[in-house]
Amino acid sequence: MLLPNGEKRVVRSVLNIKKPMMFGDYVWDEVGTPAGLTWVRIDLGHQTLSVFRAGHEIGTTVILYGTDGKPTPTGIFPVLFKARTHRSTLYDAQMPFMLRLTEDGVAIHASNVREGSATHGCIGVPLAFAKLLYGQMRRGDQVVIV
Repeated sequence: MLLPNGEKRVVRSVLNIKKPMMFGDYVWDEVGTPAGLTWVRIDLGHQTLSVFRAGHEIGTTVILYGTDGKPTPTGIFPVLFKARTHRSTLYDAQMPFMLRLTEDGVAIHASNVREGSATHGCIGVPLAFAKLLYGQMRRGDQVVIV
């Protein structure tokens, strides 16, 4: 897989998704997946997030993302900070299992993922998925947003 900076990442396997995913859906299967580099790819056009470990996709979900007025940035971002419980002081909103990506507050966090909703630039994922993702990611792990 080609990243925005020209780097290539080997994808060894992807999850076998048997039906179209809807808002709030996710798949997680890490059984038999070895330890290794963990990273996330977010595709804004397809409204999905995929988690890779050692080149194998171990999780995927439908996401919410920013609106035209407050868009989600694209590029490659390291996880700067993690918090199981976090409250946005700017928007007075809970952000469980938060993985901060930018200094100005863009993060991946649990959200009520439903059709017609958006965020203020963050990536919203279902609560159960956010908890699994939080457990996999470490500070410095990369998140690629395209």
